[in-house]
Amino acid sequence: MQKIVALFGSIVRPMRFLVLVITCALLLLSSTFPAAAIESYKSSPQKGTEQLLETQRRTDELTTQAPPGLEETQKRTSGGGLNEVQGAADIEKMNRPENSQEATSVEEEVSNFLKKVTGNK
Repeated sequence: MQKIVALFGSIVRPMRFLVLVITCALLLLSSTFPAAAIESYKSSPQKGTEQLLETQRRTDELTTQAPPGLEETQKRTSGGGLNEVQGAADIEKMNRPENSQEATSVEEEVSNFLKKVTGNK
């Protein structure tokens, strides 16, 4: 019985080290490479500051004033905006059901990718 336990221990010890090395390598690689971005949600980093300037200006104005009342808040959001600060800024660039009918979903993109990988077109 001792021989079986010793044999099992001698087999498991290298396997345990191998599992540890693979786990460490996986953690290292997963933290160093960014996640794969979905193609339909790409944006330009240079346009990010342009889009936020007006929103930042309104936010700065509101922080120096008393909190807006209900009527003022409703008036600012009546144009279809998200909130009283942002309003309808860049609403044409936002993805909504009305303008996303032609967009491919994540499931469709994954399915297309898997079909390409497996050769099933």
